[in-house]
Amino acid sequence: MINKRLLIKNLLSHNDENSFYDKKQKLSFGSKDGKAKFLKHICALSNSNPTSNSFIVIGIEDEESKIFGVDFFDDSKIQNLVNAYLKSPPKITYENVSFPSLPRHKVIGLVTIYPNNKITALLKNAWKYKKDTVFHRKGSNSIPFTGGSFQLTNTNKAVVAAIEKNASNNIALTLDGVFDFMNNHKSIYHPQYKVFNEQFVLCWAGEQKTMKGETYFSRVDIELINEQVQLFFSALDDVQISYNNNSFIITEFIYLEIEHEEKQYPLEKTVIHFKENGKHDIVKDFIFKPPGFDAEAVLQMYNNCNLIITKIEGKIALSVAERADVLKLPTYYLTCYLDGFLEAEVQLKKAKEYIKKLENTAVYLKYKETLRIIRKVKYH
Repeated sequence: MINKRLLIKNLLSHNDENSFYDKKQKLSFGSKDGKAKFLKHICALSNSNPTSNSFIVIGIEDEESKIFGVDFFDDSKIQNLVNAYLKSPPKITYENVSFPSLPRHKVIGLVTIYPNNKITALLKNAWKYKKDTVFHRKGSNSIPFTGGSFQLTNTNKAVVAAIEKNASNNIALTLDGVFDFMNNHKSIYHPQYKVFNEQFVLCWAGEQKTMKGETYFSRVDIELINEQVQLFFSALDDVQISYNNNSFIITEFIYLEIEHEEKQYPLEKTVIHFKENGKHDIVKDFIFKPPGFDAEAVLQMYNNCNLIITKIEGKIALSVAERADVLKLPTYYLTCYLDGFLEAEVQLKKAKEYIKKLENTAVYLKYKETLRIIRKVKYH
């Protein structure tokens, strides 16, 4: 097993980006150019490493490779983007890797591009990049291939294999990882660990509460210690946790509110399955079912929210009741979105700067959480 934190350190020791790894301060999937540039790098790294892994490290300052981190990125459907835009798309993963030097809410993102020994090209136009373009790596640059027929070469196989070997996990790293996790989480978060198949060590911690006889956890950290990968993080939403001899299961719930009644609904189930052959896989099952709220009540909620947005944009003072409603604007708009009002996402984004400046910082966290959920729902 590869310790992903150690792998990142080994990659960064090659201070300059090269034909098997790239580093970025952040990814921008919210814009056409940001999405297209990411696809360009995936295409180029895949073509330049047909028989070995290649990598993109996120949350790194370019000049001196300073580690400053990015927000936790929970998007298992990033593969869908690659499949939609690339011919012969490689398999990729995005992992959130914890570093002790970073604040609790920051991680380093690690994109791994697995070899497929095929020529990868754009399946359709992406921003300014044209359909059928083949990209490859020339030093630290991802550039289009021009002239002649592109040939796959295995120039990086030996050096990547050496880097991965040097990042192999050992007992000391595993024990240090467990003690770090246990020591960094207060007793009120009930830090625990479990060993699966005599190989894998998984730690988790969260604030426990009981509602209607059911146990939930909030502010949850889950970490696969052998690889130093943070598998799940929920700042506001509640999750249920269960496990057996071979699997660890997390069920995520969301809050929706209608007519001042707030209720939880299951959103997604994540199963981490540990195999006897020393490998593991992560399967996500989207289990949300629209609750079917009263149509008139949802329409009234949507119109009330839009009125608040109109006042915010026009810099018109909000009433006492409206100021109270702003605190639940993300929850209200999420309820509307999941009931078919798809413009709710656009309307909510208009209030971003206003919400960001509120004294109650939890509202902005809920804003970001709402957009994460909407993004997840879109994929399904």
